[in-house]
Amino acid sequence: MQGLHLTGDLFECGCSAALLTDLETLSTLCRNATNDSTLTIVDDKWHVFPDWNGQPGGITGTILLAESHLAIHTWPERSGVTLDVYVCNFTADNTGKAEQLFDALTMAFRPKSQVVNRIIRGDLAADDAPPAEKPAGGDVARSELVFDWLNAHSGYGYTATAKLADIQSPYQRVEVYDTQQFGKLFRLDERLMTSEGDEFFYHECMTHPAALAHPNPESILVIGGGDGGSSEELLKHPSVRRIVMAELDPVVIDISKKWLGSIHKDAFDDPRLEVRIGDGFEYVKSTQERFDMIVLDLTDPDTPAFHLYSEEFFRMCQRILKPGGMLTLHLGSPVYQADTVSRNAANLRKVFRHVAPMSLFIPLYGSLWCLAVAGDSIDPRSLSADTLTQRTNDRRIEGLRYYYPGLHQALFTLPLFVQELTQPPSSASGSAPRVPQLRAA
Repeated sequence: MQGLHLTGDLFECGCSAALLTDLETLSTLCRNATNDSTLTIVDDKWHVFPDWNGQPGGITGTILLAESHLAIHTWPERSGVTLDVYVCNFTADNTGKAEQLFDALTMAFRPKSQVVNRIIRGDLAADDAPPAEKPAGGDVARSELVFDWLNAHSGYGYTATAKLADIQSPYQRVEVYDTQQFGKLFRLDERLMTSEGDEFFYHECMTHPAALAHPNPESILVIGGGDGGSSEELLKHPSVRRIVMAELDPVVIDISKKWLGSIHKDAFDDPRLEVRIGDGFEYVKSTQERFDMIVLDLTDPDTPAFHLYSEEFFRMCQRILKPGGMLTLHLGSPVYQADTVSRNAANLRKVFRHVAPMSLFIPLYGSLWCLAVAGDSIDPRSLSADTLTQRTNDRRIEGLRYYYPGLHQALFTLPLFVQELTQPPSSASGSAPRVPQLRAA
């Protein structure tokens, strides 16, 4: 007689209006999500309410399951939805299936916030109740969907169990959430930046391909990167004597020191790291110092950082690179931001002799992502695995979770559609016509 009961009150849903008012659209979503979860549909029943104050009425419905039920009610006048999923776990543990169904429907409605109740039902003292389900009562928490738009039509998000910080600085809104998927998650102006659980995908590939391609990196400039993740990776190279972090917003530094220790690993306490609070553009424009590497660890190009992706700024960076120096940065998603990736790569090619794009999937962003290394002397694609392995061993670089010498060439081996976006038309392989963005056929 054991079971799991999930209820949710979803507020300010950002889904299409049809999901709240059109019977066919809503019922199809619910049936498909139920089938995907492999729960067993026995029957379903729906009722559409009449128009109210000249607006379409809501819908209520129930899907009868062999395992129990799904119930749903929409409130279009409030952009709200109530969900109710219950499964019996007597003969089999259906917990994962229920959670999959509940999460799939929640994501489809895209609420700005939600109240979720997780209740263990039945005889909690029974000998056959799973140990994890024996605490008295249920786990009731207010959670929020932390969502990021990848473009005008697509987005990606996570449910947060707690908001740890929310500060409006003079420059941007700075937030930290606790999530079940990735632990602490860092967001700026409602854009996902990094998380404890997946930061190594981005930070290792942003830094080590260029740092290992350089025979002796000593001085590095990081523009942005206030979470400390890129600096922490660069400090693993023993030749590095100085890193200057030019971060616009001191609140980002303060928040990162307080909440993101597992990402920066106390890099801010390393005497080799100097934090300069101020505009990175102005710092590059005015400094007389020269660097072996520049890391542009920035927000996306469609944010106030847009001028740091310009040809003008790339030329300013080129001026302060030492001979053999390299610039590394992210270009955006080739799937959801194809035009942006193409424009950034083109601006780099106008300035640097060697532009080497990389591609990898970054879980937090929910997409394939492009990074790049650019320079005038060293092409990171030309280094052999033996050379990279020797340098990794000589520098005693340890603790990596994504990047290693055997992966180096794979990062620079691009899918054809990414080649078409990031390379001059004459150098991209294949003859398929270039498309600005992937779309359904």
